[in-house]
Amino acid sequence: MLEVGHLVKRFGGLRAVDDVSFTLREGTITGLIGPNGAGKTTLFDTIAGVHRPTAGQIRFRGRPVAGLAPHRIFHRGLVRTFQIPRPFAEMTVLENAMLVPAHQAGEHFWNNWVARGRVRAQERAHRDRAQEVLAFVGLADKAGEAAKHLSGGQRKLLELARVLMAEPQLILLDEPGAGVNPTLLLTIADKLRELHARGITFLVIEHNMDLVMSLCNPILVMAQGKLLLEGSPDEVRSDPRVLEAYLGGAATEVSLRPNGGTPCPPPGGGSSSNDARAAARPSGMQ
Repeated sequence: MLEVGHLVKRFGGLRAVDDVSFTLREGTITGLIGPNGAGKTTLFDTIAGVHRPTAGQIRFRGRPVAGLAPHRIFHRGLVRTFQIPRPFAEMTVLENAMLVPAHQAGEHFWNNWVARGRVRAQERAHRDRAQEVLAFVGLADKAGEAAKHLSGGQRKLLELARVLMAEPQLILLDEPGAGVNPTLLLTIADKLRELHARGITFLVIEHNMDLVMSLCNPILVMAQGKLLLEGSPDEVRSDPRVLEAYLGGAATEVSLRPNGGTPCPPPGGGSSSNDARAAARPSGMQ
């Protein structure tokens, strides 16, 4: 579905993405992990058209998309979310969702005079669809509230609803669990599984290892701009290079947990023995 070949993104002398290649299979939830500064978000931005690649190829459903404007990639069904959602704060939750569909008849001034029937019919259709999507993510009771009143977790759900309004084929999710309370995190994970069952493919950046290991297969691991490895949760959990990427020299002090315990420390974790021991606790990365 998505083919990335020898992708490079350079900022001056820094190779934020350094010769990365992988193929994303349709119908998967693929995880993307790595320590802070590994290049994960830059990779997302380059795939989504925010950055033009320095070198390499990106193909979505067999068609090249490298260097296309973000809105053109979006219209092809490849969409992304952001770690910190930024809805239109003064607009209602429903209005935020209704804004997403492209080429709305009411966007053209004269249509509001000479094609009122078409404008109103399309608006009703978008309203019905938005209400359906908000009900799916659990925000139906918030539809009439201003988006500024939503909690951080609810804004993540609104971000997901807005993405679904675009009828995507592939969603790039940037840290869906960041800043979300445990209850809403379970809700988000359940919704992603439901969408996956409906045929939507995901590439997910996430630092919560419990979430990644339970939700994603395969998992890509990045470090210093390079793709370190690709494998199943068990393969990633048991590969010492993953701990080396997160902890450096302290990796030798940590034993990986083959029974599903948390294998990795928080991104940006220190290299002291205290940090290493904390990384081995089974309570998750956060």
